[in-house]
Amino acid sequence: MSQQELHGEVYYPSAQVVSNAIIPNPDELYEWAYANPLEFWAQRANEYEWYSKWDKVLDDSTAPFYKWFTNAQVNIVHNALDRHQDTDTRDKVAFFWEGEAGDERVLTYGDLYIEVNRFANVLKKLGVAKGDRITIYMGRIPEIIVAMLACAKIGAIHSVVFGGFSVPALAGRIDDSQSNLVITQDGNWLNGKVIDLKKIVDEAVAQSPSVKHVVVVQRAGNNVTMHAGRDLWYHEEVAKVNAACETEQLDAEAPLYILYTSGTTGKPKAILHTHGGYMVGTATTLKYVFDIREDDRWWCAADPGWVTGHSYIVYAPLLLGATSFMYEGAPMFPAPDRWWSLIDKYKLTILYTAPTAIRAFMRQGEGHPAKHDLSSLRLLGSVGEPINPEAWRWYYKYIGGEHCPIMDTWWQTETGGFMITPVPALPLKPGSGTKPFFTYEADVVNEAGDSVAVNEEGYLVLKRPWPSMLRTLYGDPERYVQQYWGKYPGIYLAGDSARRDEDGYFWIIGRVDDVLNVSGHRLGTAEVESALVSHPAVAEAAVIGLPHEIKGQGIHAFVLLRAGYNESDELEKELIQHVANVLSPIAKPEKIYFMAKLPKTRSGKIMRRVLKARAQGLPEGDTSTLEE
Repeated sequence: MSQQELHGEVYYPSAQVVSNAIIPNPDELYEWAYANPLEFWAQRANEYEWYSKWDKVLDDSTAPFYKWFTNAQVNIVHNALDRHQDTDTRDKVAFFWEGEAGDERVLTYGDLYIEVNRFANVLKKLGVAKGDRITIYMGRIPEIIVAMLACAKIGAIHSVVFGGFSVPALAGRIDDSQSNLVITQDGNWLNGKVIDLKKIVDEAVAQSPSVKHVVVVQRAGNNVTMHAGRDLWYHEEVAKVNAACETEQLDAEAPLYILYTSGTTGKPKAILHTHGGYMVGTATTLKYVFDIREDDRWWCAADPGWVTGHSYIVYAPLLLGATSFMYEGAPMFPAPDRWWSLIDKYKLTILYTAPTAIRAFMRQGEGHPAKHDLSSLRLLGSVGEPINPEAWRWYYKYIGGEHCPIMDTWWQTETGGFMITPVPALPLKPGSGTKPFFTYEADVVNEAGDSVAVNEEGYLVLKRPWPSMLRTLYGDPERYVQQYWGKYPGIYLAGDSARRDEDGYFWIIGRVDDVLNVSGHRLGTAEVESALVSHPAVAEAAVIGLPHEIKGQGIHAFVLLRAGYNESDELEKELIQHVANVLSPIAKPEKIYFMAKLPKTRSGKIMRRVLKARAQGLPEGDTSTLEE
């Protein structure tokens, strides 16, 4: 691909990256896979073991309730663990783990298989059956992975709630799913302190009559109350059972998990994913997008409590027989170079993290990564929200040493896996997620559902079903149809605004409710935020639109300053003018607020609607996913 073919700021992959890539010539595969989507996915599915094969790759007769690999029998755990036990992978490291205090554990595929079998037997002994919902409320310790896999092995449906949600948020999710068992730990280490998870569970379960048992992992050693007849210690229970447990044979469409995602209304949505399609979709996207190799050491720095952790810490890496790294604690504890020391120590080869983390590290300066040898890294990744070009360049230069392509992935809890994403051999543009994954069809449309012009902003939609897609909202199929398929029948509405450039590259602008309308001009909050962050004083920015009697909406910006800069009226004026210079005079903020922190979800997304509600004195809606 010649440099003249692409427009704008382009980073071309090195000859070495291209020659080593699983897909060295992606253009050919894009074309073939788009023309032959079902054949492409049948080939990928045949890389895994099925108890019995499918009648049809895709059944769209009941759309939008699509079914993949119909009537096939499978279990994702068979492919993630069981099938590796007769191969050399049995002795390969599945997870290197380090606690916040520096304690270490290493689990091979053989070790993990035994742990999962034992805990699955504990669950069966406690009366857990196929189809039961099990709530998991834990930190980043290996037992959360064991718990998820043990549920899936016996056909139970896990509902992981991020360890740190409030009592009402946890109780609401337990109650909505009617879980009969909760798995937790005594306490979770974060920033050198213990978060008392068991106490939160006790208060939540007191409001949830469906719960019969609470299984507690001993981690932090803090004093906890154990309720006789209900509460059981994990280590005591697994010691009572044997290490042989048969994996349940399930229909490909059998539920694997539900995962609650925050809605703009007061009620979170329970996204439902299934065994067969999710297995094939997540494994394929990880393999191709991050070129997973036998000797890789993969670090997805998310939490298993989010879909990023479900798909790319737990399931996809194990399906591929990969070696992963997991860290328990806070990114900057006890010092801002903790992550870089871990990459150096464990010689990690791929780092996948969120723009909010990258911007936080930018704020600390490049001196911290410079203390450590990061030369083992060969690829970087970004997830969670659009990455602004300034953060992209910093990540590329100071973490990737200007030789690691950045896989900027757009996807959702609902999609299960990467949807718009590069592959390593594709030229990159800072801030762009590039192209839809193989076979996928995305578009940018206007209110009427018509494709918009090049570089025009509109609604991001997906025009074809995909294997790892959500199947419904648990207990609320009507809301599923209305929310995702109601605006444009037969077309999935992502809820994000985007544009597509001259080269067919997609640029995600933000949630549709994050689009500003200033004097008749539509501006994405991400565009204004990128302009602010390109100023050397600004580490992070969030922008909202508030009612303005002349302009319709006026822009209000909330900024975090980098170390060494102090808020002042002069700096406010300078930043307002900087936005005008970098973006447009139309985009000048009415007011800039200097902040110590921004309201974020625990997955790192800035909650702009919360800022907007607070500024106007309005109800904040569902805030259960907020950090605090």
